[in-house]
Amino acid sequence: MSFRSNDTAIDEIVASCNGDLRGAVRALLLINEHLETELAKLYAAAADRGLAERGTSVLH
Repeated sequence: MSFRSNDTAIDEIVASCNGDLRGAVRALLLINEHLETELAKLYAAAADRGLAERGTSVLH
């Protein structure tokens, strides 16, 4: 992702929070927490199926 794309994404995120920077950061933290939870679930499901063995890149 280029620097310009990052700036555009940041502008869009802040705009979606009506210019509230703290609100934008809060929203990003909540989204990140949700994604981390989903990733943990995927790793657990892969481990249950024997797909997350050490040294493999099945989930990457």
